[in-house]
Amino acid sequence: MKEKSIILDEVSPVDLWGTNNHHQKLLQQRFPKLKIISRGNVVKAQGDEKELDKFSEDLSLLVEYVREVGRLTEQKFHELLNTIEVSTFFDEETIAEEKAAKAILSPVRKKMGDDPVIVHGPNGRAVRARTDNQRKMVEYVEKNDIVFALGPAGTGKTYTAVALAVRALKNKEIKRIILARPAVEAGENLGFLPGDLKEKVDPYLRPLYDALDDMIQADKLKALIDSRIIEIAPMAFMRGRTLDNCFVILDEAQNATDMQLKMFLTRMGPSAKVIVTGDLTQIDLPRKNQSGLLRAVRILKKIKGIKIAELTVNDVVRHKLVKEIIQAYEKDQIEE
Repeated sequence: MKEKSIILDEVSPVDLWGTNNHHQKLLQQRFPKLKIISRGNVVKAQGDEKELDKFSEDLSLLVEYVREVGRLTEQKFHELLNTIEVSTFFDEETIAEEKAAKAILSPVRKKMGDDPVIVHGPNGRAVRARTDNQRKMVEYVEKNDIVFALGPAGTGKTYTAVALAVRALKNKEIKRIILARPAVEAGENLGFLPGDLKEKVDPYLRPLYDALDDMIQADKLKALIDSRIIEIAPMAFMRGRTLDNCFVILDEAQNATDMQLKMFLTRMGPSAKVIVTGDLTQIDLPRKNQSGLLRAVRILKKIKGIKIAELTVNDVVRHKLVKEIIQAYEKDQIEE
């Protein structure tokens, strides 16, 4: 009799096994000749070598899914291991409708190509680049170390950037994620706001938290922030630091001054990747301070390793009215 031990160092046993170790019981039913024991994050299986190899393959598949998605349902367990027919979950009419829909959509998908998933959220929802310019942004980030993502509100700049950072962290390409924003109206002088430092800056950083909430389970996100594997901070906190082996995002960079943006970009260590997002039509700086983003894009765009991804109103992925609102403002500005 052989024995195999597997350490679950990338997923929580609770997420893998489910309530009352239900998925472990299902796995035991799948391998009745094996003795499967789970203690903490160590899984031991005893039995025939061929059975152990098959068990190891199946467990690796389940672990990989939980690592990407964050949780495992009984239905997904069966789907992944092909242990049950689809008809167990859906009636014949539903299956027929789904097949018909796939037949209709298949030529369209073949022509357009399915957008690759950037990352899966905790509810299994796939985060993808949904427009041509978002896909360009993903491509630029994969091939360059600094990318400026410019475009109006609702074009998915921040969301796509955060998804790419989370993917890099999950794939162990980097050790940390650092998300920064200028504290706009306060000019980064936060003293007038009530509360402690965290309470002062959190309102400015809320959009970054919102994006992370869609991509990482709440308890895991809290643990990652508490351990500073994910750091969310005002831009001013970057001064004097060297940011290395990390994925750095500067959001709303149109509200950074020339000196602030130069300071931020020169924090970059040799193994860092940086995304700078901004909307040059929504500069909230006092009139005496010109946006540093304007100059940075102008003087850095020809440097190898730096790319500019430009998103437009056609990339808006929020409510359909957002696109019309942006177009109305652009038209009114031209008429003025």
